[in-house]
Amino acid sequence: MLFNLPRYLPSAEELPDSDETPVDNELQELIPGLLKAILLILWSERMDWFFGVDMGIYYHPDKPPIVPDGFLSLGVERVYDEELRPSYVLWDENVIPILVLEVVSQNYRKEYSTKLDEYAALGVLYYVIYSSRRRRKPRLEVHRLVNGKYELQEGNPVWLPEINLGIGCERGNYCGVTREWMYWYDEQLKRYPTPQERIKQAEQRAEIAQQRAQQMAEQLRSLGIDPDTLD
Repeated sequence: MLFNLPRYLPSAEELPDSDETPVDNELQELIPGLLKAILLILWSERMDWFFGVDMGIYYHPDKPPIVPDGFLSLGVERVYDEELRPSYVLWDENVIPILVLEVVSQNYRKEYSTKLDEYAALGVLYYVIYSSRRRRKPRLEVHRLVNGKYELQEGNPVWLPEINLGIGCERGNYCGVTREWMYWYDEQLKRYPTPQERIKQAEQRAEIAQQRAQQMAEQLRSLGIDPDTLD
């Protein structure tokens, strides 16, 4: 899909930054937003990755972009400048996203047909589909590109060795809503906490440390030692 490009290639600033299509389900923003929020903490010191949410991927200047709900690229600059990326232009980035995410809403948007073929032709290694509508089949599907075709991977979560992360879904709370959410996992398939969970964990650790300090002070006083006189 990147072959036969015209001689003039517009920059990201010259291309539309949206396909003007609104999301038709709030989960299409919240689920990829949560995945990105976790990465921003998990990979806070890394500057060689980018996670786009509802952002156009341009593969040809004369064709409309592909707009997944979320995508991850490795080996690219996380931040260009203070204006940030308006879109993801492949002839500028020179890196195909390694993972794309589609959140199926009430209205199917060709996630299992046209988009599947487009991502395969583009060479995206992992194609992840999440659908809360499914009842008898798994809601999460992780497809891996093998010889030009996507193969469904078993399990939840699924380990992604090229990314050194697992991806899966389970019940939890995010933005005050308790339901099934998507998360990243470590190599032991233990879920990484959300930003809100990290804050709560830090508060709990601080509370425990304060309680221990108070207990120590009381023990010293019982021995006739004033803890305020100790360095």
